[in-house]
Amino acid sequence: MSDQSSNGPLSANFSKAKPYFLMIFLQFGSAGMYIISMVTLNQGMNRYVLVVYRNAIAALVLAPFALVLERKTRPKMTFPIFLQIMALGFLEPILDQGFTYLGMKYTSASFTSAIMNAVPSVTFVIAVIFRLEHIEMKEVRSIAKVVGTLVSLSGALLMTLYKGPVIDLIWSRHTSHNGSSGDSSDKHWISGTLLILVGCVAWSCFYVLQSITIKKYTAEISLSSLICLAGTIQSLAIALVVEHRPSGWAVGWNSTLFAPLYSGIVSSGITYYVQGMVMKTRGPVFVTAFNPLCMIIVAALGSAILGEQLHLGSIIGGIVIAIGLYCVVWGKSKDSRSPSAPANVDCNQPELPISEKYGANATKLDIATIHSAQQGGK
Repeated sequence: MSDQSSNGPLSANFSKAKPYFLMIFLQFGSAGMYIISMVTLNQGMNRYVLVVYRNAIAALVLAPFALVLERKTRPKMTFPIFLQIMALGFLEPILDQGFTYLGMKYTSASFTSAIMNAVPSVTFVIAVIFRLEHIEMKEVRSIAKVVGTLVSLSGALLMTLYKGPVIDLIWSRHTSHNGSSGDSSDKHWISGTLLILVGCVAWSCFYVLQSITIKKYTAEISLSSLICLAGTIQSLAIALVVEHRPSGWAVGWNSTLFAPLYSGIVSSGITYYVQGMVMKTRGPVFVTAFNPLCMIIVAALGSAILGEQLHLGSIIGGIVIAIGLYCVVWGKSKDSRSPSAPANVDCNQPELPISEKYGANATKLDIATIHSAQQGGK
């Protein structure tokens, strides 16, 4: 009894601080994904080859957990679910990752990480179109989501149309600006931004379709593994067409090997586990609240390591997107608590995910994990 009392305050403080440390660690992991991917693309690796390796490793990482943990709960595969999994594999690994990698090559890693904070707002718009989200303009939570969406999209538009002067940081003054942002023209900057936004829309469509699929195929780890496998097969078909040279598929003891390993293990395996663990106690809104931290880390690392130039428009636009993001997640956090939810809406169904930044793949934020977290809190 005395041991419990003596260790009680220390244990309680550690339990309170643990989710914060884990989420900060996760943001550094996501930031590393941007930097490593940018280095690999700058070294000439084909983006579709990177997508193939990345998703293949992710599938291999997740498959053992799916086979062991869900062997008794995995539902039967049907043809409609198979088609949905193939569509999910096309939306996230191919469209999202392919377009975003290309857009990042034309702009910069820090710029891409900032734009990707607009994904929750784009997801909200698509969910409203498909009537998966309900808006009641008399309620503050709905107003917050609408305003946050408009603010986030305005920030993305600002970053597209206004580049602004270069902002020199203290640690980057003696670094040669060899990053893609310094060499690309304004035309490439705009086209790169549009490509990243296409990736945003694809990722948002992925989340909407995932929220539908997970209700029928409730084994979340198996679903994530199958999505990665579907993405691997489809991206392999594309990569074999665009990259004929065997040398284009070669990996060495450099970023061409490290990037797929890092993204598959850290951005899929570790991130999936850590986010699920934190969401069980703190919920998805807590997880999403740390998203802009990754944007700051990427901006600092991109400037110091890659020599990327930070522009005033990117800084202002990133701040505007972050403000809009918090408005959206605040409104989402009130949904499950609202006593005035429409009678025809199932309050127990899993809410649409508020995505984290690009850098993890399909497993980053799973609907079923959110659902279990919500059920556990009741």
